Amino acid sequence: MATFVSLVNWTDKGIAAFKESPVRAARVAELASKHGGRMVNLYWTVGPYDLVGVFDMPDAESLTAMALEIGALGVVRTTTLRAFNEDEFKQIVAKTG
Repeated sequence: MATFVSLVNWTDKGIAAFKESPVRAARVAELASKHGGRMVNLYWTVGPYDLVGVFDMPDAESLTAMALEIGALGVVRTTTLRAFNEDEFKQIVAKTG
C-alpha cells in the first residue's frame, strides 16, 4: 500500500454545510474502501487547510479515482501528496547509488 496525505479546503458549499462534515468523512472512508484502500485518519485543522486526510491506497490511480469522486461532490478541493515512510525512503536512497 502507498500512503497519501490530502490537504483539504472546504468550498463555499462545503463550509455552508460544515455540520455535515462528520457524515461526509464516513463517506470518504467508504470510498477509500471501494477503491481498495483505507482512510487511516482524518483531522479537522486550524490554519491554511480545513482538514488533513491520511490514506493507504493500492496505487496513485486508486487514490485519484477516489479523489475525483470526492471532488465531484463540490464540497472540498484537495491537494494530495505521496508520503514515504522511513523504510520506503531508504529504498529510494539506495537507488541513487
